[in-house]
Amino acid sequence: MIIGIGTDIAEVPRIGKSIENNSFKEKVFSKVEIAYCESKANAAESFAARFAAKEAFFKALGTGWRGGMAFNEVEVVNDELGKPTLVIVGTTAEIIKEKNIKVIHVSLSHVKDMAMATVVLEG
Repeated sequence: MIIGIGTDIAEVPRIGKSIENNSFKEKVFSKVEIAYCESKANAAESFAARFAAKEAFFKALGTGWRGGMAFNEVEVVNDELGKPTLVIVGTTAEIIKEKNIKVIHVSLSHVKDMAMATVVLEG
């Protein structure tokens, strides 16, 4: 059963400017995400797609990021084939458990100026 669907679009230049600030970068992204994005030719596109995934996740959850949940508790990682997945930790993981969410689907896409993500939560 689908519990929620969320979509978000992020402007690559805006996120590119934001990641110049290390405190923003470390507040929003995990060490794994930072290393992955910084290994890419256009890091800002990868950061923007991951930012959009976090926003889409919280929209799908229907709560926004409040109640102790944090952006860096939602981590976008790639499997061995490059497929993105979400790893949820901390308070956000507790909410996922309470809502009986069993499967999280995520899709990312980005081009020069825009990045988008869609998240589907299943119970």
